[in-house]
Amino acid sequence: MKGAITHLGVALALWIAGAVQAATVAVSPGGDLAAAVQAAQPGDTVEVARGHYRANLLIDKPLTLRGVGRPTISGGNQGDTIRVTAPDVVIEGLIVRDSGDSLKDQNAGIYLYPGAHRAVVRRCDLAYNLFGLWIEKADDVLIEHNNITGKREYASPQRGNGVQLYNTKRAKILNNEISFVRDALYVDVSHNALFKGNKLHHSRYGTHYMNSYYNLWEDNDTYYNRGGLALMEVRHQEVRNNRAWGNSDHGIMLRTLQDSVIENNVVAGNSRGFFIYDVEYIKLNGNLIVDNTVGVHLSAGSKNNEVEGNDVIGNREQVRYVGARDETWGARSGNHWSNYLGWDRDGDGLGDVPYEANDMVDRLTWRHPSVKLLLASPAVQALRLVGRQFPILRAPSVVDPHPRMRPAHNDWSQWRGKHFPGQ
Repeated sequence: MKGAITHLGVALALWIAGAVQAATVAVSPGGDLAAAVQAAQPGDTVEVARGHYRANLLIDKPLTLRGVGRPTISGGNQGDTIRVTAPDVVIEGLIVRDSGDSLKDQNAGIYLYPGAHRAVVRRCDLAYNLFGLWIEKADDVLIEHNNITGKREYASPQRGNGVQLYNTKRAKILNNEISFVRDALYVDVSHNALFKGNKLHHSRYGTHYMNSYYNLWEDNDTYYNRGGLALMEVRHQEVRNNRAWGNSDHGIMLRTLQDSVIENNVVAGNSRGFFIYDVEYIKLNGNLIVDNTVGVHLSAGSKNNEVEGNDVIGNREQVRYVGARDETWGARSGNHWSNYLGWDRDGDGLGDVPYEANDMVDRLTWRHPSVKLLLASPAVQALRLVGRQFPILRAPSVVDPHPRMRPAHNDWSQWRGKHFPGQ
């Protein structure tokens, strides 16, 4: 007992000593911000008063850099505006802008270098930077409630990304708004991360995942991008309760994906709702796919997936399937298809005849789009009927054995008309 009391006393003494040593350093307009940061001791707080500061800061010790009244720190269009090389750094309440524009050096508004573990960036505006936040080999970072915009007048290939994660673990990216960058979130070799409550728009991809595992993507909005969410060459992802709408190409791209759950998302008003390529052993359940040009584009041997309880409503083309044999969806409980023409005589809520997504006429129109001009003609309707009557002419299709007669999403109509501007 005496030893335990002694250890407690030592710990308390160390805590008191640390609290006494920590200081608040105030920087007023016209002051030398870089010198104040350099002179601060580990654990200090540097408070920056409202004003405009020209500086390229290096933070190489644990400290808090806090803006009072939202001061502006400008990097003068060169290098990184703020570079962090130490762990346990907090940056909050600042406008951080005007990084350099070297893609080779990956200039950023805030660059978290390897070892900047447990960094926190919150309630900042990052504007007119090449990369907003570059996070490299820094674990357990928290990025929340920031507004990030890029160099709008630059062409997309010359812009950087809003937030770039490389070789990180356990990042939390929460409630940020990111726009006018190359990719709003770029995630590479980064695992066990949480992306929640973000609004990502007017970029190439809302989110671009590569080679990353065990991440949770939840309650995010991706809209008015070329692509909403792109998951590429990844495993063990959970993507739930998100909204991908009004993107000029795809809402959600699943490419070379395994062992993941994609559920309860809204995918509306995109050129392609879901683009699914080389995907196996996932659960695609409970999603609303509405008013896209193509609801689901499925190809490249995507099979062995559980696809249940989805509502596929009012897409100009419900499914575009490229495969050599039928692919069964809804084997257990069925999906709802707004263009299903079958019936439910026993009243159990499931169709009595299977739903087939595509036939030979559909495939003909994919190869020769001009055929669409004749879709209402008797000749094309006769061709469709012949294909159904003679299995030798039948095209492989997505088949739902017992489609649901009613949608699970009663509010589906509110998602109609949310298209990319000009489309």
